[in-house]
Amino acid sequence: MLTTPTPAIQPRKPLRALLMSAILPGFGQLYNGEPHKALWLLLIFAFLTIPAMAIVALYLPVSWTLPALLSGLLVLIALWFYGISDAFRSARRQQAYVPKSWQNAGTYLLVLLVCSITFPLLTAQIRQQLVEAMLVPSSSMEPNVMKYDLIFADKRYNRVGAKQALARGDIAIFVYPNERSTYYIKRVIGLPGDQISIKGAEVSINGKPLLLRTTPLANGLLVTETDSKTRWQVFWNNSKLQLPQTKLRVPPGQVFMMGDNRTDSNDSRFFGTVPLQDVVGKARQVWFSAQGNRVRWERIGKLLR
Repeated sequence: MLTTPTPAIQPRKPLRALLMSAILPGFGQLYNGEPHKALWLLLIFAFLTIPAMAIVALYLPVSWTLPALLSGLLVLIALWFYGISDAFRSARRQQAYVPKSWQNAGTYLLVLLVCSITFPLLTAQIRQQLVEAMLVPSSSMEPNVMKYDLIFADKRYNRVGAKQALARGDIAIFVYPNERSTYYIKRVIGLPGDQISIKGAEVSINGKPLLLRTTPLANGLLVTETDSKTRWQVFWNNSKLQLPQTKLRVPPGQVFMMGDNRTDSNDSRFFGTVPLQDVVGKARQVWFSAQGNRVRWERIGKLLR
């Protein structure tokens, strides 16, 4: 006489479920036999950590940056703790649990492997095509971009078919010509074919000065420049105004870059013009800023121009 074997009862272990959810939201729910809940937790977590950042940076009003980032962080933390506590409580209730056929170490390992590959690939795609967070390590762009600003770089900029074409006055991210693994941030001053002339604190393009007005400071000059469409401020230190004078024509397919901290910037005056194809992004806004132990709250969400 044939008999059907009784399925083995394997009670869910609460601590294991908790630890699995701590590693990856939804992972503990998968262990508890709740694949639908696991999938939703995983998808929400993936959205909040990757695409949501791009939406905040590129599509929301600048004034929403700080509230949106803080709200997203709080929701992310709440989701993580919910996943952990839910997995723990659900496992405690399942003392007579019979595992399904797919609940084994191989499935768990496969899910973890797929997530560990998919998340970085998605992150890399967004960083390459849409937006990337970057730390500014120097003061070469002060007074507009401060040292230790964390900024959003718009990677849709200066691409074939892009709506945002490169323009004079843009704060651009580009590959440093002398070390191609390094990115620099400077302002676009000269476009292909432009005649550049720099004498003292005056920069001229095709014979027309960019200088609009100057404001004397204790240690230098705060200069407002304009190309008639946009305007920006730069700083010249009094003790370094006699930098080597510059006069050149920008070659075709190249741009001339300068830091806003004009007397404390390694830029096209020293390393030459930059190929257009090496300009990879535009500095859009500050998403975090701190110096030492002080958070510069007033800079969070600041639009860079």
